Amino acid sequence: MTLIPHRTVASQIAAQLRAEIEKGTWRDWLPGERSLCELAQASRNTIRAALNQLRSEGLIQTEVGVGNRVMSRPDGDSVQSRVHTVGVLVPVPVGQLRPLIALWIDELRGMLIEDGYRLRIHSGKQYYQPRSTAALEKLVRQNRHDAWVLTLTSATMQRWFAAREIGCVVAGSIYEPSKLASVDIDYRASCRHAAGVLMRLGHRRLALLNHASRRAGEIESEQGFLDAVRRSSHGGATAEVVYHDDGVKAVTQAFHRLFSRAEFPSGVVVCNSYAYLTIATLLAHRQLSIPRDVSLISRDDDPFLGSMFPEPARYVTSAHLFAKRLLASVLQVTQGESGRGRSVRLMPKFTPGASTQRYVVPD
Repeated sequence: MTLIPHRTVASQIAAQLRAEIEKGTWRDWLPGERSLCELAQASRNTIRAALNQLRSEGLIQTEVGVGNRVMSRPDGDSVQSRVHTVGVLVPVPVGQLRPLIALWIDELRGMLIEDGYRLRIHSGKQYYQPRSTAALEKLVRQNRHDAWVLTLTSATMQRWFAAREIGCVVAGSIYEPSKLASVDIDYRASCRHAAGVLMRLGHRRLALLNHASRRAGEIESEQGFLDAVRRSSHGGATAEVVYHDDGVKAVTQAFHRLFSRAEFPSGVVVCNSYAYLTIATLLAHRQLSIPRDVSLISRDDDPFLGSMFPEPARYVTSAHLFAKRLLASVLQVTQGESGRGRSVRLMPKFTPGASTQRYVVPD
């Protein structure tokens, strides 16, 4: 077996980076070392060796605590010569995201290629912290995209992009009125509909199992659910919201808060599909049957739900349609059109499943 010398690999990567600089892919700053490792599928030591070559050639200059500034400009520096890109910001690598998000990102990538854009993914929890200003400043300074797509955003992130008037589209709900364009699932309408389904089946003690993060989508889910019960013509209907963090232990604690009483809710809407799986397992452990004793509806969909018995009632969103709507908003931003502040909401399709039935008063 012949081993490829380390310096040869570093030289090859340096050549690739040099070509991208000459094409205008990175006009001001190179991506961070971690991003370069992912792009080149190389170790950090190899990337650093490649960067040393570029530095010795005068193509880049390292600024401590900031990054690697591009010192060379491509010949004929024009808009036409530059590679057009769209950046997607996520808290964790794509492989760790929920299937729906990973699917629409892949769909969006293909659609953007057809329109002459490259999609670049930036992942990191540092961008989602309460004090993320410095991290976001560095990220945007080093990566000049034609538009950004923000996923699983925090209120801090949304305010930061809005205040700096950086072209972006929020793939999710907006926390407060702003100039940011957004595309999201209509969680308010979904949970309002779910509460209506349960009340029409005769359920009067309803509960919503919601994530404690209180992201914009969770807030809208709660508002829709409570509003449906509040405005209902079905007399005597009551609703409560129980919160949980991530993990089986946290969902189990929420389950006990709901079902450790004599009169537990007969109809429950679960916002998170993984929490639905935990709740269904805990009900079986308590020898409570779905849907005979408790009717369950999942606000979210996931592939594994189709393999559960009884099949859960849930709301299904097309990843292709989501990406298509997102593409339209992204292209508006890249072309400088007035798309800011435009909110697109997709109503998912309700799949009845077999996890609900008409409520029968116990003997």
